Amino acid sequence: MFIQTEATPNPATLKFLPGKVVMENGTAEFRSEDEARAGSPLAARLFSIPGVTGVYFGYDFITVSKEAQEWQHLKPAILGSIMEHFMSGQPVMSGAGRAEETDQEGEFFDEGDEAIVATIKELLETRVRPAVAQDGGDITFRGFKDGTVFLNMKGACAGCPSSTATLRHGVQNLLRHFVPEVEAVESV
Repeated sequence: MFIQTEATPNPATLKFLPGKVVMENGTAEFRSEDEARAGSPLAARLFSIPGVTGVYFGYDFITVSKEAQEWQHLKPAILGSIMEHFMSGQPVMSGAGRAEETDQEGEFFDEGDEAIVATIKELLETRVRPAVAQDGGDITFRGFKDGTVFLNMKGACAGCPSSTATLRHGVQNLLRHFVPEVEAVESV
C-alpha cells in the first residue's frame, strides 16, 4: 500500500491520501481522543500517536493535525497507523460513529431567505468545497442572518493561518458577486 502525503496551507496539518475511499458519504472530524475512540477505529489509532490533536476524514483523504512536534518525527508513525488500519480490514467508522454534514441539522436562516440560502449552498458545494478539499479541509454552511453567511471550517481549514484570507478574499467575494444580499462571511 502506497500512501501519498500533501502539505496544506496550515503548517500544523498534513493531508494523507491512502489511495482508497475513506468516507463514502459525508465527512467526519475528531478533536479529542475520547471522540475518536467512540466513533472510529482509525481515528483512535491515530490519536494514540503522541502529538496528534485532530483527525478529519474526507472522501479519499485523511487530514491529521499536530501539536509542536516536527512532521519528520510524526509522519512515519501516522503512515504506519493508516497502513495497519487498512490492512486489518476494520471499518473506518464504528457502528457508533457517524458521518457528519450529511444532513441540515443546526442550520439557521429565516424562511423568507430560502432561495438565497439555496444559491449560497449551491455555490459552496460546486465552487468552494472542491477547492478547499484539495487542501485537506472543508467548509460547510451553518446559517444566514442579516446579510452574514456563517460557515463551519474543518480539517486543515480549522485553525489555519490563511483561513481568514480564504473567507474574506475568496468565499466572501464569490458569494457577494453572485448573491448581492450577502454582506459578510464569518466562521463559527
